[in-house]
Amino acid sequence: MSRIGKLPIQIPAGVTVTFKDDVVTVKGAKGELVQKINPDIKINIDNGVLSLERPSDERVHRAMHGLYRSLINNMVIGVSEGYRKELELVGVGYRATGTDQLLDLALGYTHNIYIQLPAEIKLETKSERNKNPQIILESADKQLLGQVCAKIRSFRMPEPYKGKGIRFVGEVIRRKSGKSASK
Repeated sequence: MSRIGKLPIQIPAGVTVTFKDDVVTVKGAKGELVQKINPDIKINIDNGVLSLERPSDERVHRAMHGLYRSLINNMVIGVSEGYRKELELVGVGYRATGTDQLLDLALGYTHNIYIQLPAEIKLETKSERNKNPQIILESADKQLLGQVCAKIRSFRMPEPYKGKGIRFVGEVIRRKSGKSASK
């Protein structure tokens, strides 16, 4: 049995989950999310508890059982609490400014990088004196939020020699010693 798939999902107050034609819709205070699931997986909703069942112990069914349980659980958490990611820009002259859904990044290239964020993501930027600039992203959709963070991070990945680049707040970068350290 899938240990993840067996776990029931508690549906908090204010969140409604509907299942029709192999599509799960979750509505809550932070928004509405939709996920299509495989018709082999059966969903049971009773007394505020959602559980998933699979038809057999085949490898494909076991994999889908845990996957869809995790996706639906992330949707329930997203529409009730939401997700938040914080990125910091480490480097001299690195800046980030945000207006509405447009993020403007100055990352040491000859030009600024402009990113149009999806409407589902809320953007906030912080620039305090003697601190690294921060980009704060919030959304109900965990998958979309992670994808956007990965895209922003790909413009300047943290490098191991000086530690410069875009990293998550609290992330530890393994530092390497340069050529001179071996002598």
